[in-house]
Formats: sequence, structure tokens, C-alpha cells
Amino acid sequence: MNIRTYFRVAAVALAVSSLVACQGNNGSSSSSTTAGKNAKVIATVNGAKITSDDFDREVKALPEYIRAMADTPQGKKEMVDTLVMRELILQQAAKDGVDKSKDVEEKLAELKKRIIVDTYLKKKVESESKISDEELKKFYEQNMEKFKSGEQIRASHILVKSEPEAQAILDQLKKGANFEELAKTKSADASAAKGGDLGWFGKGNMVPAFEKAAFSLKEGQLSGIVKSDFGFHIIKLTGIRAAGTRAFDEVKEQIKSAIMPQKQQQVFMKLKEDLKKGAKIELTDAPAAAPAPSAAPAAKPTAPAVPAPAADKK
Repeated sequence: MNIRTYFRVAAVALAVSSLVACQGNNGSSSSSTTAGKNAKVIATVNGAKITSDDFDREVKALPEYIRAMADTPQGKKEMVDTLVMRELILQQAAKDGVDKSKDVEEKLAELKKRIIVDTYLKKKVESESKISDEELKKFYEQNMEKFKSGEQIRASHILVKSEPEAQAILDQLKKGANFEELAKTKSADASAAKGGDLGWFGKGNMVPAFEKAAFSLKEGQLSGIVKSDFGFHIIKLTGIRAAGTRAFDEVKEQIKSAIMPQKQQQVFMKLKEDLKKGAKIELTDAPAAAPAPSAAPAAKPTAPAVPAPAADKK
């Protein structure tokens, strides 16, 4: 799903979720939430103001892989268009009395319950799912084979659609322009939000033309214009890592991400049991459960997977 399609779908979802604001403000605009002192008005829709606080709040709620694209010029435009469309839908819904309908009130009551439950569980599970350095080191020592890798490099790039555009950017870089700043404003890739940084990757993770050019550079060196199926790249090599077993400090966060879900599941199961122990529960005429489909034999539990870092092919 590209960013434009995502934001079009999101416009409807945002409008539905913002009916909560309409209810709390007697059908007024969803953008009437008190803005911070430094908030700037970025759009006005029939008198209703949409601020930079509204923008930041919605960007924060986006999936991480979309959030980076929302920080590009095109992404920002699409996000503002989405907020404007959301406001138009809300205003029309308020005129039609949708925000005061019984159906909406019932759904809002149910939504409130879910939000309270989700907020409680998130706070409780996160606070009790701590993983000590000792646990992380133990996992590292018991799974050393997982952390062996070939030579890796770290690179940043600027991706544009035409060669003349790439040449103009390359000329600016040769005159001393800042690579990260140009990547943020000129690159069409999702990595633009991070100054073009692609992270660490080994051979076989990028398309051949990009890989050949990147691995031929010296640290800190800039490539010429590299053409691929994605467009025209300018690459900057920012790091080289020799083959071997990666140090614990390099993979510490990776290990934590791999074993955290299992830890959180354990905390959640314990929380369920503790809550049941202190409660008086009476089941009366509970609905019969639907027959479960036949399942394959359960697999034996395995240690959490720790995949080697890999970048999308460019």
C-alpha cells in the first residue's frame, strides 16, 4: 500500500474515531481540542482550525513504516489532505445528527471500555515486563551462532526519479551541501525521514546495481549517480563492519525485541490468574462456543527467533 492510498483509507478511520470529540463538544469540530501555546494553524475548514498539534498527534498514531513517509514533503501534504477530509466528514456528520445517534452512543460506550482495558493492560504489562542485562547476556551466550554475519556496511542514499534531478543534487553535495538535509527534503524513499540512512546490511540485501556501487565505496565516500529499477540514487557510505560474531552491545536491543513478546505473554497470563483469584465470578447461561476447527498437532516451543538485520532491496 502506497502512502497516498493509506492516507485515503485513514481519512475515513480518523473521521470515525473522532466522533468521540464531536460528542464531547456538542457536535463541534474535532480540531477544537485545546492546542499547545506553540501550535500553528496549518489549515482552516469552514472556520474550524487544524493545528500542528493535530498533525503531530495523528502522525504519532500511524504505523511505524508509514510514519517515516509522513515526514517527507509529499507525506506531509497527504497527511494534511487527510485531516482536512476528516474535518469535512465530521462537520457534515454533525449537521446530519450522526454524532447524537443511538448507534454512535452505544459504539462510543463500547470503545471507551476497550480503551480503558487496553490502557490498563499496556501500563501493567510494560511495567512488569522488565528484562535484565543478565537475561540478555544469557540468551546471547546460548545463541552465539545466531549473531555471526558476513561483512556489512552502513549507507545512506538519496533517491529521485530523474537523472537531471540526481545530477543537480550531486552538484550541491560536491559543493558542501549537507547530505542528511538534502535526503530529508529531496529523497523519494521512506528513509528520507532518517536522512537517507538505510542501516547495516550485507551482500544480497540490495538490488545488484545499488549493492555493487555501495560496496565499492570507502567510508565517508560519495557515489556518482546509480541507476536502479527504483530510480536514481546517490549513495554515501557511513560505516564498515568486518565479518564475525557481533558484539553483545551491538545486538542487545535486537535480543530484547526478540524475547520481549514471550516475557509480556507470561506477565499477561499471570495477571489474568491473579485477577480471577480475587474475584467472585458466576457464569449463568453462557453462550455455547462455536466448534473449533481441527488443528494440526502443536509444535514444540522454540527459542525466540533473532533474525539478522536485513534491509529492503533498493
